[in-house]
Amino acid sequence: MAAMPEPHTDVPSPELSTVWLRVFLEVARHGSFTLAAHTLGWTQSAVSRQISSLESALGGGPLFDRLPRGVRLTEAGRTLVPHAEAVVERLGRAGRELAALRTATGGRLRFGAFATADAALVPRAIAAFRARRPGVLLTREEGLTPALLDRLAAGELDLAVVSTTSPAPLAAYDLHHLLDESLYVAVPAGHPLAGRDRVPLSAFAGADWISGSPRPEGTLLDAALGQGFRPRVAHVVAEWTAKQGYVAAGLGVTLVPALAAASVRPDVVLVPVRDAQLRSVYAATVRGWSLSAAGRAFVAALREAAAEVPGHPVPEPRPPRNTA
Repeated sequence: MAAMPEPHTDVPSPELSTVWLRVFLEVARHGSFTLAAHTLGWTQSAVSRQISSLESALGGGPLFDRLPRGVRLTEAGRTLVPHAEAVVERLGRAGRELAALRTATGGRLRFGAFATADAALVPRAIAAFRARRPGVLLTREEGLTPALLDRLAAGELDLAVVSTTSPAPLAAYDLHHLLDESLYVAVPAGHPLAGRDRVPLSAFAGADWISGSPRPEGTLLDAALGQGFRPRVAHVVAEWTAKQGYVAAGLGVTLVPALAAASVRPDVVLVPVRDAQLRSVYAATVRGWSLSAAGRAFVAALREAAAEVPGHPVPEPRPPRNTA
């Protein structure tokens, strides 16, 4: 056992000192003030004073019979032993758990992510994080950015991977920038613009669009509003794979962010868009709330995964952005 520093005072307190309890258990274990003092790295007189202080705080009765050779627990001492052991064990366990949180070797991290981040960014980050921090319980849920932010603000998530073409919805959060995504228009293989490079988004102003919402506001189609036209949403389809099926059948076109580009089916062609506002992807945390060591390690894993997104280098890590 590592040497315990001697206390600077032995003035009795109405509250039991955990130092007294540790000293008491050492004396009980060894049956000797001298051996306990050696184990603790104290003087025998210091050990004796701590036991006397404990006895006084408990009402003045002896915890040990002082014998010519060593000491022996009294009935009061034997009664105290399991309680002292429980207190010391719980404090030790608390110390270990807190140390695990500080070093990200334990604890938990709850995070959420929007759907297309789950195509490649999030799985790569999870794999890297679990390889380095196997003792952290990592839980994930999927949702749209507004719903994830609501759960983050309610304390039900520690971190959320979110996206936006405007920082306004994220004004109450600290933003850890991951990447800026370029956009593509998904068209059927026989579309006249299939194979073209860097087409203006306005070239699709007259097209039928497939979107997850009947209104473009708050979706990827915000980019169309920025280009001066309001897209005609012909089909509302929430699930990404189903959107591709509608495109392949010639029922319309849809916007695809860079994160999802690698998962496009072979009968759908991606046309790169120019002059469209990029979509920014962040790891968001509530402003003013501390991010655990595990959270910081996961943000680092997300940044590493973001650097692997083709054609989208990630800037050097910077302090979280406060958009207020």
